Amino acid sequence: MATQSTAPHQQYIDAFQAFETRVADHPQWTRDLRQAAMDRFAQLGFPTARRGNEEWKYTNVRPIATAPLQPLIDPVPTYDIGEVESFGTGHGSGPRLVFVDGAYVEAISSTEGLPQGVLVASLAQVLSSDGRVAQQHLGRHVEYETHAFTALNTAFLRDGAYLHVPDRVVVEQPVQLLFLTTGRYPDAVFQTRVLLVAGAQSEIKVVQSYSRQTEGRYLTNAVTEIVLGEGATVQLYRVQRESPQAFHIHTTQVELGRDSTFSSVAFDMGGAITRNNLNVQMAGQGASCMLNGLYVASGTQHVDNQVMVDHQVSHTTTRELYKGILDGEARAVFHGGITVRPGAQKVDAQQSDRNLLLSNRAEADAKPAFWIYADDVKCSHGATCGKLNQAAMFYLRSRGLDEREARTILTRAFANEVVNSIPWEPLRDRLGELVLARLEQLGDGE
Repeated sequence: MATQSTAPHQQYIDAFQAFETRVADHPQWTRDLRQAAMDRFAQLGFPTARRGNEEWKYTNVRPIATAPLQPLIDPVPTYDIGEVESFGTGHGSGPRLVFVDGAYVEAISSTEGLPQGVLVASLAQVLSSDGRVAQQHLGRHVEYETHAFTALNTAFLRDGAYLHVPDRVVVEQPVQLLFLTTGRYPDAVFQTRVLLVAGAQSEIKVVQSYSRQTEGRYLTNAVTEIVLGEGATVQLYRVQRESPQAFHIHTTQVELGRDSTFSSVAFDMGGAITRNNLNVQMAGQGASCMLNGLYVASGTQHVDNQVMVDHQVSHTTTRELYKGILDGEARAVFHGGITVRPGAQKVDAQQSDRNLLLSNRAEADAKPAFWIYADDVKCSHGATCGKLNQAAMFYLRSRGLDEREARTILTRAFANEVVNSIPWEPLRDRLGELVLARLEQLGDGE
């Protein structure tokens, strides 16, 4: 386990005592879970140690640990329906859960069009009624015992999104989970939680959007747990457009059953410090996952992706493709780890991280790592880092385009490999627009 210092975090311990009085009516098992998580967070502290802290070697979280951030205990959401709509993914009507400043807003959420038996609801509502499935899975897959941010999120567990798809049910319409920050609560900590349980032979598509209306400093500390039953299919799309001054830490834990399929496409375009922990457990034979990501950073933005896939059994498949576009003094970190357990034969795993540097001051650190304890496998990894092709730039300039237009065309073509991996056309088109708008904000390089 990584060495961690005990940076000042008394404000979280104090806030926890006040928080517990607000959720006294929750089931006892949730109270026990929260208390255990807070005890662990108090022991761990934030991972600010700079020596012997391999997990956080390239990402300094001291700005988060030392900032006067406060967990938001009683958020009162205020919103404008028109503005909320503008922060969606543009796929029109359909089921969605909306959270404004960390609070669920039922008035602008919708569960219409869902098949019978599918439950898409506020996690708080589920916990206050029949939460047997939630009790079976919530906090049972993600490891809060060894990860401070996950422990902190679990300690302040109260609400979030809950999705349960019964066996052999197909949800045709994508479900949108919109987490919107208004700026009304500066220096707040938003502890968002998502639990998705997909039954055997079920299918669902989910879009997670993290957006802000104004600039300002805050921390989004998110945890998502996803469980796939035998033969289930889950498509997850995550779009992060936080404030340029915000901190975004997101841990996603996925467990795949036999013959299940999980695909993920993540877009990071905001935040001062962003850290994504994606952990995938290939627990059933025949399981497969496709993990794609695109991050665009400029100024002094820092984006860190930690993608860990654990092949616990044989005949499992992984495909990873992450791409980064960096300008200014931006920095990106990619650590892709693939483990093949003893006896897990016939594993096929391919991993790739590619970075495009538009500035001489931008930096990308790639750390691919394989731990293979079986001999009949097919595994490969690759990492590249470079600048725009000057021959292609010259060609476009010779056709009458100025330098900025030529750079935008080439960077967009670089990004499109990830964008085009989205099979759902409305979302693909919308994200293509968002990526293009973000690319047009980049400087001229140097």
